[in-house]
Amino acid sequence: MTKTPDVGAEQRVLEDDLVATVVMSFEKAVDPRLREVMQALTRHLHAFIRDVRLTEQEWTTAIEFLTAVGQITDDKRQEFVLLSDVLGASMQTIAVNNRAYRAATEATVFGPFFVDDAPQIPLGGDIAGGAAGQPCWIEGTVTDTDGNAIPGARIEVWECDEDGFYDVQYGDGRMAGRAHLFTDENGSYRFWGLTPVPYPIPHDGPVGRMLEAVGRSPVRAAHLHFMVTAPELRTLVTHIFVEGDPQLVIGDSVFGVKSSLIKQFAQQSAGTPTPDGRALGYRTWARTRFDIVLAPVAT
Repeated sequence: MTKTPDVGAEQRVLEDDLVATVVMSFEKAVDPRLREVMQALTRHLHAFIRDVRLTEQEWTTAIEFLTAVGQITDDKRQEFVLLSDVLGASMQTIAVNNRAYRAATEATVFGPFFVDDAPQIPLGGDIAGGAAGQPCWIEGTVTDTDGNAIPGARIEVWECDEDGFYDVQYGDGRMAGRAHLFTDENGSYRFWGLTPVPYPIPHDGPVGRMLEAVGRSPVRAAHLHFMVTAPELRTLVTHIFVEGDPQLVIGDSVFGVKSSLIKQFAQQSAGTPTPDGRALGYRTWARTRFDIVLAPVAT
């Protein structure tokens, strides 16, 4: 931890008095939670400024950076969420709000590419919707932490194509690489998707320039998104990652990887029979299993 420089007793009193004055300015907030958050934010923000002895030029640069983040943000791109992601703030918020509970599946970042109106597919259906990539069979179960099967759990899945782009990034209204389905009476699910590939987060804006300046990669480890909901159980937002992906060693740009979520995507040679008899001809394919455990809603 950086040690705060000794600035002298008189200077320290001046700085302490300012912190106290700003903290007190929020004392009359009617909402106690708002008061708590704003006062804590003030203390931490001032502690940072004092810790690094922030210069006025650095403060100006920070304001210009945040202004640029706001200017590039629109209804298609949320650069502030991207900034939160690359600083690990998104993952920390998820950790705080999804406490570890027995064997419940771990949560990770939501990401910017979810859409509400993804089509429903039957069990064994295909989410690709014409998106290019290697076919992949994904199957598993949804249970609670006592091992009880959860029939009728809703599973939303979405992913990029083999070029690293989600459907919404093409701007032509296509719906591909996403769908929702429901578990059967035994809590089982299965569907065809695409073998995940690594891809860069949008890095043509201020967040990308920041990553370049500090020598960090914008690339995310290959993954497949899940959101799983069921009555009286905690909604799970998570990914699964591809075992052996080199990006796991380099590092995921938004810190979303957890070891429990790394799965083997077993490669199948062309002509290997598929689980549902689908004819893939000369194409290779992959398969993986992801058993999902949901925590009680109150945890």
